[in-house]
Amino acid sequence: MRQRLYSAAALLGFFLLWEAACLAFGISDLILPRPSQIASVLVDKLPLLWPHTLQTLKTTVTGFALGVAIGILLGVLIGSSKLAYDVAYPLLVGFSSIPKVAVVPIFVVWFGAGTVPAILTSMVISIFPVVVNVATGLASTEPELEDVLKVLGANRRDVLFNVSLPRALPYLFASLKIAITLAFVGTVLAETVAANRGIGNVMMIASGNFDVPMVFAGLVILAVMGVMLYMVSSWLEHRMTGWAQRKSEFAIV
Repeated sequence: MRQRLYSAAALLGFFLLWEAACLAFGISDLILPRPSQIASVLVDKLPLLWPHTLQTLKTTVTGFALGVAIGILLGVLIGSSKLAYDVAYPLLVGFSSIPKVAVVPIFVVWFGAGTVPAILTSMVISIFPVVVNVATGLASTEPELEDVLKVLGANRRDVLFNVSLPRALPYLFASLKIAITLAFVGTVLAETVAANRGIGNVMMIASGNFDVPMVFAGLVILAVMGVMLYMVSSWLEHRMTGWAQRKSEFAIV
């Protein structure tokens, strides 16, 4: 409870300092709107923003789920096979190095403007961290433990499902926390380029109209959704990998 109070106080202090700085220095809302102005936009424009918020959330969750599923499959394949690692890993690194803004126009050509390019962009940007962490988790299984299990009659599949995958779960959930934030980046990126719905589209139109408070309102909505999904990932991690946690996620002074 004390930690939560500290967090709430720090967040409140940040916004109060922001508000005071804007008033003290006379900063125009075209440069940096005050938190009170952003809150006013969120309240007044809620009926307009709500459908776009749901659209962005559904698109992100869909792309994230697809990316995690594909990432787990590729991670298991790469982490379990030296040949697959040598063949597929360089391709994944090369594809991950491509700026996703360059991929969106290709998706638009293939599938047209709309939700599908946003889902695919969210998916491809989520895959790489999942693959790397799952493969690392599988590779961290001690060879001695595998040898003991094989002596007891376990085959390669038994070792994978009963030992390697459970031991890779902490790595998987660490990657989910990274992938969910990247998924929002991919969705908003595609919505600003090739969609007529979503928070990214709202922010693009608002920036074109120099409606900076609306742009910041969109950023706040994205931040809140990102924190909510991050908390869901943390809750699932605590429920499924509590055995691997020796202390709290962050040190508390």
